[in-house]
Amino acid sequence: MWQAIRRQRKRFRTAGTFASVLAAAATIVALAPATSAVAAPSAVCDIYAAGGTPCIGAHSTTRALSGSYNGPLYQVQRASDKAYTDVGLLSAGGYANAATQDSFCAGTACTITKIYDQTSNHNDMPISWGGYWKGPGPNGADVGADAKALPLTVAGHPAYGIKVTQGVGYRVDNARNAPTGSHPEGIYMVTSSNYVNQWCCFDYGSGENSHTDTGNATMNAIEWGTACWFGGCVGAGPWVEADLENGMYHTNTGSNKDPANSGVHFPFVSAWEKNNGTSNFTLKYGNATSGGLTTTFSGPLPNGYSPMRTDSSLLLGTGGDNSVTGVGYFFEGAIISGYPSDATENAVQASITAAGYSFGGGSNPSNAEIVGAQSGRCLDVTGQSTANGALAQLWDCSGGANQRWTYTSGRQLQVYGNKCLDASGQGTANGTSVIIWDCNGQANQQWNLSGGVITGVQSGLCLDANGAATANGTKIILWSCNGGSNQRWSVG
Repeated sequence: MWQAIRRQRKRFRTAGTFASVLAAAATIVALAPATSAVAAPSAVCDIYAAGGTPCIGAHSTTRALSGSYNGPLYQVQRASDKAYTDVGLLSAGGYANAATQDSFCAGTACTITKIYDQTSNHNDMPISWGGYWKGPGPNGADVGADAKALPLTVAGHPAYGIKVTQGVGYRVDNARNAPTGSHPEGIYMVTSSNYVNQWCCFDYGSGENSHTDTGNATMNAIEWGTACWFGGCVGAGPWVEADLENGMYHTNTGSNKDPANSGVHFPFVSAWEKNNGTSNFTLKYGNATSGGLTTTFSGPLPNGYSPMRTDSSLLLGTGGDNSVTGVGYFFEGAIISGYPSDATENAVQASITAAGYSFGGGSNPSNAEIVGAQSGRCLDVTGQSTANGALAQLWDCSGGANQRWTYTSGRQLQVYGNKCLDASGQGTANGTSVIIWDCNGQANQQWNLSGGVITGVQSGLCLDANGAATANGTKIILWSCNGGSNQRWSVG
């Protein structure tokens, strides 16, 4: 073990050579046209390999993560005849061919049943068979994501992400060449602040092959959401956390206490974690459409977590024991053997921002639930009423038509196809009731959606769960924006 550590330290001492190469790669990526195919020097896994820390698993439904990859990205199954097809790329090293899915799934529902690994390890992720916590599928298995639920564009090309709702989970056990034990490991993923919750666990990374909790330090994954596992967090989140089993860690002592880290609010977020297995783990985030990375923590492992005892199951959407109540968006990610240098991660961030992720092009949320970050309950029209003046409230998410909202080009939140979320009486004061009314295009029916906050165009006030309550029937009002979790919403 000590020889391995000395070799790792030697790699760090020589990282300057890699740093200059990777800095040049980052510059090339930043200057490349957003619509060009990803070239070998600027593709994610090529960058990691150049840094001496190769991808052992690379998963994406949107683009190739190596310059030479020309295989399938993901598999879908349609409901009408249970047939399967693979969705691949427009060209080697390029972007998803979403037309394949659109054609195959026309007129019927489709489910994403497998996410292909783009490395030579073939660590493809099928739907998880379940675990200690049972999924909603047959015999306690998890279920696949709705293939049509998360449209977007990448470099102007249509694509689909993975919307992980509660019960969705993907997993490959005994993954080939996965870092295990105290072997260093890095992870990144591209996700979003638009759809999060506080529950365990929207994870991407390594977990136990048994799908049960086998003790501290037996998993190493990014957890993304508003979970404050140890209590006393500063801010309302969401945050990049490390799920190391039996704890979602912001720092080595537990919860976030940093006033500068009150939450990350971007439509597309790059999330990062790396763990050298014995003495350090590091957390970072970035805006996945522009700019660099911010380190929120880099320091010792928590007490009882050194050395790490990581197992070789790769997972997405659940905890190591198959905890299935987390939610989130996933667009791409990779699991890395070794402890990536900052220069490597900076170059990967440049590749991500050059990819041109966007929810534009008419892909605003449609027929979507709006879920309170604090309560986990849905924005609901009281009593399923369709009458003008019916109050908006919190209620357990049911999938009913009175909880399905479409954000229109006119910035309206429309329900039932002809009613709009409305500030009652065109009110602009704290405590104004939020109701539904015939859509009329007025400013009191227009809303801005940004980073999980919904504000009235006319009033500038936030959509608020009254009194920070979380119970069924809690009234929805307008209130001055204060950053509280009762003013944060996941739309999707």
